[in-house]
This record gives sequence, structure tokens and C-alpha cells, in this order.
Amino acid sequence: MSLRLLAVHAHPDDESSKGAATYASYVHDGAEVMIVSCTGGEAGSILNTAVHARSHAERDLPGLRRLEMSEAQRVLGVEHRWLGYRDSGMPGDGILEPGTFARIPLEVSVRPLLRLIREFRPHVLVTYDENGGYPHPDHIRTHEVSMLAWQLAGEQRYPELGEPWAPSKLYYDRTMNQRRAKSMADLIKDHPEVHLTERMEAMLERLMSVEANLTTQISIERHFEVRDAALRAHASQVGPEDEFFFGYPRDLEREAYPYDDYELVASRVACELPETDLFNGIDAEADAK
Repeated sequence: MSLRLLAVHAHPDDESSKGAATYASYVHDGAEVMIVSCTGGEAGSILNTAVHARSHAERDLPGLRRLEMSEAQRVLGVEHRWLGYRDSGMPGDGILEPGTFARIPLEVSVRPLLRLIREFRPHVLVTYDENGGYPHPDHIRTHEVSMLAWQLAGEQRYPELGEPWAPSKLYYDRTMNQRRAKSMADLIKDHPEVHLTERMEAMLERLMSVEANLTTQISIERHFEVRDAALRAHASQVGPEDEFFFGYPRDLEREAYPYDDYELVASRVACELPETDLFNGIDAEADAK
């Protein structure tokens, strides 16, 4: 029985900007990885105005984002499912549109995720913290749906959604963290040939002010190229030379911080911390019996 990881994200492109190299690493090593996109990113904008499919983006951005997600899935070698909800957007007046992901009652929106967990039977579930990684309504709702699914998936409730299955471990994605930002900033200071804009410096400074409990560190240096290709697949959202994601040489990143970080939030198996493997403590063969 293969080890299996399920990562729950809010929008298409989130899977490529948060954890893509981790997913590629586990696929390379023989694990099964499934990405869940809770929404279709319908409320998004064309963030890369130079996107080659500009006319498609202007005519049907949700349709283009589905094609982009399909390409990112191919690049990463993962399975992918749409949870099926509509992007809530960032409401300027604080009021979300009816029928959007963050407005649908939690007991309703958790059902398709429960079905997926019981079908895919993951050993590890990865999601966002209570702040969503950043305070977008869909990211916060993704956290809430994931936590409820973690609680309910192994219970006998909702038998119409499949046989119960309890994932062994639950993680928060911490790939954007203080330690990574500080390591990058410190190394770049020794390389004056790498010029950072004020915006990039401000972003690194902001990340350095955010503390997180990092329990698990995954080595990803062999998978930078796959990660970057997956992110570039979302061309309507990320430009090929985007300074935040691509503004520093990869050889410096390998030297400064070739890791993805996570926080172990709950575990149904015994494991020692800190870890270098999300599957630490899991016996897939025993789970199959």
C-alpha cells in the first residue's frame, strides 16, 4: 500500500506557491499525492497582464484557470480534485456574496471533502492554519472545512459518503515563514549582485515578523525546477519573472534554505519531533490490514 498525502488548498495556484516541491518530492519517492482546490478562483483577477492567453483570460478567466491547474497537475505528477465551490473574493465592504464558499454552512461544505478523504484514504492531511496563511475568506474556510473533515472522516457519521477513514497526521503549511525569509535575506546581503526591489525587501521583512511553530522540515532542493514550472503554469496569476517567486537565483536558495516547513497539529500515531518526513511514524502496510 502506497503512502498517501492529501493537501487542501483554497484556489488553483495555491498548491504551486505553497508546498509544490514537497508534493513533487513525495511523488518522486513513490507516494500518492492528491491536491484539492476548494474553489475555482472565479473571483480572481488577471495578475499577469502579459499572459499569452490574455484574450482567453478576459473572456473566461475561470475556464483558463482550470486549464492552468490541469497543466500544474501534470507538471507535479499529482492527482487533483475540485471541491466545487465558488470563490468568495475579498469583499471591500465585508459582505460576501451568497452561495460563495465562505458563506455556505460548514456542515454542507465539508461533505465533498469527507467523501474525498474516504475514497482516497490519505495518511497525511495538509491544510492552512486558523488565519488561512493570510486572511482571505476562502483560506480561512479551507482551514475550517479541513479541521472538521479531520474530526469526522473516521467516524460512522454520514455513511452515504463512504467507509470511515481517519488520516494519521494533520499538518499546517508553513512554507512561508520567518526562518526561511531571514535565511534568504541574510545570504542576499553577501551577494550585492542580487538586487531586491523595495517591495521584495518589504515582503521579506513582513515574513520575518511572523512567528510559527515549525516541527517538520522537508528537503526540496532536487525539486525547485518542478515547483517553478508548476507555478509558471498558472500564467494568469504569476508572471514568468515574478520577483517574489523568481527574483533570486536558485543556487542561492539551495544554499540559504532548500526546505519546506510544516507544523504538526495532530497525530494519531506516535512520532518524534522535530521531523524530516511528513510520514514519520506511519506504517502503510499496517494501515492496509
